[in-house]
Amino acid sequence: MNTELRRRGHPADRVAALLTQAELRVRAASKFGPIASELLVTPAGLEQATRHRVAAHHAERFRAAGCTRVADLGCGIGAESMAFLAAGLTPHPVELDPLTAAFAEHNLAAVAARHGLPAPEVRVGDAERLGPGDADGVFLDPARRTAGHRDTRRLASPDDYSPSLTFAFDLATAHATGIKLGPGFDRELIPPHAEAQWVSVDGQVVEMALWCGAAARRGVTRSALVLRSESGIAELSAPADAPDAEVRDLGEYLYEPDGAVIRARLIGDLAARLDAGMVSPAIAYLTSDRLTATPFAQAFRIIETLPSREKDLRRALAARDIGTLEIKKRGADVDPAALRKRLRLQGSQHATLFLTRVAGRHVALLAERCVDAGSPAPSAPPAPPGNAEPDPS
Repeated sequence: MNTELRRRGHPADRVAALLTQAELRVRAASKFGPIASELLVTPAGLEQATRHRVAAHHAERFRAAGCTRVADLGCGIGAESMAFLAAGLTPHPVELDPLTAAFAEHNLAAVAARHGLPAPEVRVGDAERLGPGDADGVFLDPARRTAGHRDTRRLASPDDYSPSLTFAFDLATAHATGIKLGPGFDRELIPPHAEAQWVSVDGQVVEMALWCGAAARRGVTRSALVLRSESGIAELSAPADAPDAEVRDLGEYLYEPDGAVIRARLIGDLAARLDAGMVSPAIAYLTSDRLTATPFAQAFRIIETLPSREKDLRRALAARDIGTLEIKKRGADVDPAALRKRLRLQGSQHATLFLTRVAGRHVALLAERCVDAGSPAPSAPPAPPGNAEPDPS
């Protein structure tokens, strides 16, 4: 393609820009769906943009709060404002970077045309200086990376966010406000009047949003919103962090709570729903003697406890003809990808191995996934080397 376009006389820089956009649009489809083929994106803008399913949830928050005009302060390439348009709200987008603002204006025009609406203007400038204007709702997605269109790096301190958290929190005292932040945002900085909601999409925790004013729900300060392609939307909410469940003996089933539930510290509430207990203090696995279907956790049937010493474990897995092994760990100092390589598995069967602590003791649990309340299913293939699950314990 590059050679053909150059042969036809197109300048090299234009050809490079066209090919970059084509590649970015392919990647953008997972976030924006079919309309991605009409959008203009930058690498940094795409990385930081909200997935359309999550942005639609944000828009519904403002609709439920009675808002009609929402200021999108720090709109990036326009993901949130596109969702506001689709929900019948009038967005007032602001973007500091002129190129990103131009891309956002193009993207909003594409969405507006689909809905027969006028295209919103993107104001270019500092969101803290321009402010929300006459909007009755405010959404902020503070830049948490260094400026630029590619190869940006994450900012270590919330003090460096743009717009600043001080500005965002001040707005939240007078407006229905949503503030998109990273899942690992320091909980000590969460205002006491805000509702903090952690969101996961198909098992990946993608954000923590703070909702304030009319956008917050009465009696809720912690929630976990779980979005799954196969099962839709589910939410676990509470007035405060839930105390952890009691530790109990290992049952027939092990539950791995969704990351949003873990981040929201609602494992205790989930345990009560499942009639389950913790496998060990501060380890985010639950166990029960019965299987209960839930959107908030992955369920596994424990087949047996294997030796935890590596040499004995390798021998035990070989004896069971296991060649494909999904390794999960919490509370164990091990690299799953490196361990899988050392185990040199060659069998025909597949399974899941949990390396964790039960009642404070290191164990290796061989298990199989449960697809519903009555039917165990084989484990999914293991993640590629280098993509080992983090240990949040």
